[in-house]
Amino acid sequence: MKQITKSAALIAAASGVVFGLVTPLTASAADAPKSLKWTKCEGSGLDPRQRCATVSVPMDHADPGGRKIDIAISRVPSEKPSARRGALLMIPGGPGGDSLSHPSVEGEKLPQEVRDAYDLIGFAPRGMAPSTSVSCDLEPGDLARTKLLPYPAADGSVAGNMATAQRVSDTCARNGDELMRHINSANNARDLDRIRAALGEHKVSAWGTSYGTYVGAIYAQLFPHRTDRWVLDSNDNPDPVKVERAWLAAFEVGVEDNFPEFAKWASAPGNPDRIAGTAAEVRPLFLRLAARLDREPIPWPGANPPELNGNELRQVMLDTLYDPRKYPTLAKLILAARKGTVPPAPPAPPKAVLQNVTAISAATICNDAAWPKSAAAYQKDVDESRAKYPLTAGMPRNAMVCAAWPWTPKEPPVRITDRGPSNVLLIQNERDVATPLSGALKLREALGRRAVMVTVNSTGHGAYLDNGNACGDATVSRFLATGQRPARDTYCD
Repeated sequence: MKQITKSAALIAAASGVVFGLVTPLTASAADAPKSLKWTKCEGSGLDPRQRCATVSVPMDHADPGGRKIDIAISRVPSEKPSARRGALLMIPGGPGGDSLSHPSVEGEKLPQEVRDAYDLIGFAPRGMAPSTSVSCDLEPGDLARTKLLPYPAADGSVAGNMATAQRVSDTCARNGDELMRHINSANNARDLDRIRAALGEHKVSAWGTSYGTYVGAIYAQLFPHRTDRWVLDSNDNPDPVKVERAWLAAFEVGVEDNFPEFAKWASAPGNPDRIAGTAAEVRPLFLRLAARLDREPIPWPGANPPELNGNELRQVMLDTLYDPRKYPTLAKLILAARKGTVPPAPPAPPKAVLQNVTAISAATICNDAAWPKSAAAYQKDVDESRAKYPLTAGMPRNAMVCAAWPWTPKEPPVRITDRGPSNVLLIQNERDVATPLSGALKLREALGRRAVMVTVNSTGHGAYLDNGNACGDATVSRFLATGQRPARDTYCD
């Protein structure tokens, strides 16, 4: 988090078109708005109607009378009050993403009938600025992408990863706020219900993406009677035992699903960034270059660390496969590296932002479920992964910071089941490097009769309104606007 045939992507579902309620959903007295103070949002490029507010929630939902934290939210109101149905929560990916700008930026992509039906609601999850924020104040070297995503040493050893995990965990324990212990996916879902109540909505609809599909699935499990029309886009494996370990492991499958698409593009005649004569040549070329850079890194100005080694190349490959529009980035780097010199790396995010995102990611992943502590267990998994999936070199099964996390999870992972209303629509690209189809099918199976799934013949991370698949886009938009859902699981060619 196998190459999947089209037929395998279609799971039998209960027949009958499902129609949502068409009457407005009204709030109960208990859910009356909590005097939210809407003010102008900071930032550029926003819809002039977007406004921001804060919602107070318990730091520890098991102790509702204890310390409170703020959750920043944003809203663009329905464009046609007479057609307004309610609020649409835009649940971001991550962990470590926010959706404060989404009512403006993603909202403008939505068809008019959806913008008419909903107030669009974004938010910054607990721990993420401008909500009450956290940071571990890590040393710059421990903020490198290839440290946070745990690539083993060139020889496959995990010893360095275990040392990094201990160092980062110790630093988070020393510098992190008490809030660090209360950042997890279940609490993110509980915060969403506090947002719903503060908005005065009896029920809410949602559009969750990537990690947001897991939070959305948890919300639908904990608060099924509060869900209206529920869209989950680019879906995470909800394995109740492995949880985020399954997501990390998904990269080895996701890369294998997607690399052939890059290879076809990178070998196409007429491509100015062509790196090989045939698609079959691209994979061995990449593996040879990564192995050479393992042995002989070359300077990479502006990067962290300032060298292009094999793992840095693998990470660029992984990032590129998120979006086919980024294929030239990888191709240009390969062409330059083969000549022994590369242009400066793109600028990194601001330090404070990177520190904040890193702390939230670590806290969420490590607090959701316990990880193994044994170096031998990780070494065994990494050795197996390197042999079977050489493109990712063992990273997806390696030891993250969670291998030395100082705190144990406060609760077990929420088990996603088929109990609740049949009002969930999953949309999924057939080739997705971060949330591959094989994992999405696990969520589809867990939700059972509650869901139908639309699989689209597309490549990249993000399905709805993100890749030009008219069939998939129309299916989701119709469901949000009218409540009409496909009668059964569907494949969009």
